[in-house]
Amino acid sequence: MTELATMEFHAQPQAGEPKPWAFPAPERGSLDNGLTVLRCHRPGQQVVAVEVLLDAPLDAEPAGLDGVATIMARAFSEGTDKHSAEDFAAELERCGATLDAHADHPGVRLSLEVPASRLGKALGLLADALRAPAFADGEVERLVRNRLDEIPHELANPSRRAAKELSKELFPADARMSRPRQGTEETVEAIDSAAVRAFYERHVRPATATAVVVGDLTGVDLDALLGDTLGAWNGSAAEPRPVPPVTADDRGRVVIVDRPGAVQTQLLIGRTGADRHDRVWPAQVLGTYCLGGTLTSRLDRVLREEKGYTYGVRAFGQVLRSAPDGTGAAMLAISGSVDTPNTGPALEDLWTVLRKLAAEGLTDAERDVAVQNLVGVAPLKYETAAAVASTLADQVEQHLPDDFQAMLYRQLAATGTVEATAAVVNAFPVDRLVTVLVGDAAQIKEPVEALGIGEVTVVAAE
Repeated sequence: MTELATMEFHAQPQAGEPKPWAFPAPERGSLDNGLTVLRCHRPGQQVVAVEVLLDAPLDAEPAGLDGVATIMARAFSEGTDKHSAEDFAAELERCGATLDAHADHPGVRLSLEVPASRLGKALGLLADALRAPAFADGEVERLVRNRLDEIPHELANPSRRAAKELSKELFPADARMSRPRQGTEETVEAIDSAAVRAFYERHVRPATATAVVVGDLTGVDLDALLGDTLGAWNGSAAEPRPVPPVTADDRGRVVIVDRPGAVQTQLLIGRTGADRHDRVWPAQVLGTYCLGGTLTSRLDRVLREEKGYTYGVRAFGQVLRSAPDGTGAAMLAISGSVDTPNTGPALEDLWTVLRKLAAEGLTDAERDVAVQNLVGVAPLKYETAAAVASTLADQVEQHLPDDFQAMLYRQLAATGTVEATAAVVNAFPVDRLVTVLVGDAAQIKEPVEALGIGEVTVVAAE
């Protein structure tokens, strides 16, 4: 008779004590050419992230050349005085590096990721791109054509079309924020290599730029590497440039961008509000998260779980431009999509959620879940060097102190339910919201008018 083997069970491992965590603090310095440098040593992060911020904001673009900042940003990787566009791309690939660039309202940002062992070579390529970009006629023409090809696809995308219309509605026509970030067909067509170079020469210089370097810097003489690469980039000083204040018209109203036959309606409901320099920001972040930051938020519970109108609705705050003197602003918005026949009922329920929030407030349970999700997962969110570098660059771009993110998490944890309620109610007042709907006007105009949430205007889709 075969003897049965016995199994030996080991004790189940127990979780250890959580280790204290805070957002990493950078070291700040500068190079001889005036370039500001933030560095952050992150042991174990063998892929180093470098962010370079250039003081070339969209409102500095010349009249009639909206999009020139975007074309310039893309052209940085299209050749230098040492490398053709093809050679530059090949050299980046040999380093195992990636280089991306984009333009937004605060300025132009270049993002480099590279293995730590090849950081010096990649920094040299980045420095060449900043110091002596080729801006060759043929390459700029190609980038312009590519951008023109993108525009029809963006207009065909309901969420992008809604964002364009909301900006047009909120901001004065002469404000750069009222127009597409990357330009229109008319303005992009006018861009050539001379325009790109003129914008570069006027706004790109080390004295007004910042480099953020994050990763495992063990054994790396970063001072020497930076001195030999970005330190060789020269440029003149710049006069302070006036920054226009952000003004917006958030009178409650509805704009329908007509898409005949659309089977669903894209919603974008927004206004401008406090930026990160305002003391209300932590409470606003917490309250907005409770309203629509996750699958368990109020908007999702009603519109998705209870009514089945949508796959998801989100509320968020996105900084447009941040300034300590109060001239900055954030976009506060609710976005999602619903099936066409239920557009009216979905909006009615959405406004009911907002009114109930103002009347009854958030619950302690909602506040606790939001804190746990926002603060508790922060160590996972910042596991990569790129995530840390991007947030540090955001802080620089928005004129915030280097310890802002660390302070924000402490403030979020200390914010109470009453404060979060007041902030989100003030952020989304039911009578001061601009509603953009991209959908079939013939089906949705009448039920939306019946809601009484503002005058309804219909515009044609391009």
